[in-house]
Amino acid sequence: MPYGTDLKESIKVLHVEDDVALAVLVRKALARRGHETVHVTTGDEALKLIAEGGVDIVALDHTLAAETGLDILARMGPRGARPPVVYVTGSMDARLAIEALKQGADDYVIKDTSEEFFDLLVAALEQAFERWRLKSARVRDQQLIREARDRAEMLLKEVNHRVANSLGLVAAMVRMQAAAVSDPHARHALEETQSRISAVAGVHRHLYTSDNIGEVDIGAYLNHLVGELAASLAGNGALRMVKTELIPISLPTDKAVTLGVMVGELVTNAFKYAYPEDTSGEIRVRSSRLDNGRLQICVEDDGIGWDGTGPAQGTGIGSKVLRAMARNLDAEISYSQLNPGTFVCIEFPAG
Repeated sequence: MPYGTDLKESIKVLHVEDDVALAVLVRKALARRGHETVHVTTGDEALKLIAEGGVDIVALDHTLAAETGLDILARMGPRGARPPVVYVTGSMDARLAIEALKQGADDYVIKDTSEEFFDLLVAALEQAFERWRLKSARVRDQQLIREARDRAEMLLKEVNHRVANSLGLVAAMVRMQAAAVSDPHARHALEETQSRISAVAGVHRHLYTSDNIGEVDIGAYLNHLVGELAASLAGNGALRMVKTELIPISLPTDKAVTLGVMVGELVTNAFKYAYPEDTSGEIRVRSSRLDNGRLQICVEDDGIGWDGTGPAQGTGIGSKVLRAMARNLDAEISYSQLNPGTFVCIEFPAG
């Protein structure tokens, strides 16, 4: 047939037409293509068959004895809730066909008595059904993808929850061990280890309470992390006030973990070494986007000052951790000795 498609499957066509002789010819034309036709003459019959199911597509004539095809189309309901519809009209007025399309028809054919009409009708029915089938398959696929994504996100949140709980338990055990150690150097080393574990746990805790499980709002995360550090370190007698000016920045999880450890190290160092013992002081944590597109997070104090050179105070493990984390983040760390105080910045790519 000159107007046929490459449709491979048989379809069941509901033909709504009050001209019985024409309906017989349409059924024969569809049968030659291997399709089944069910013929009815009224809208009530058509709607009953559609509600029972099994109809693949509807060929709906405009002029019927008791109502128009547009009346029946309005009663069928919206697309998606019923089969696709090819509207058949004998009118050459394009406005009628446009009105049918506006009311939900998927295609239209102008009716006449030529052989070409039957070919055009069969082609229109096949093409409309194929478009509907492909669209329905795409909708189903998208639904399956959404369901799979939701399951994966739920499982990942559960994993992050368990990891955060496990790391919290490890941090608690390290804290208990630190409390039981009499050597001040060993106790400080264990406290630093606890802080590092808590920094990593904080990322996972943030992830399982966030809607975005692949990225972390580093501004909110660092605010929480610095607050926890301040509360923990203040218990050791250090009189410090921590202020933050952190803009919202979304980073992948691995980068957030790395950055959290680094900022935790710098804030902890400022707490312990920036000011003389039992002296009050302020520590400021800021973030910004630079003109070159990179991101910068700085920790500043008004203490005794250090330019990053010379032997590190404490065990020196913190400096090694910072260097290792900087390599992972492809970051640069810069120290500036102020008068008074220290200004440390971490600069790293945004992507």
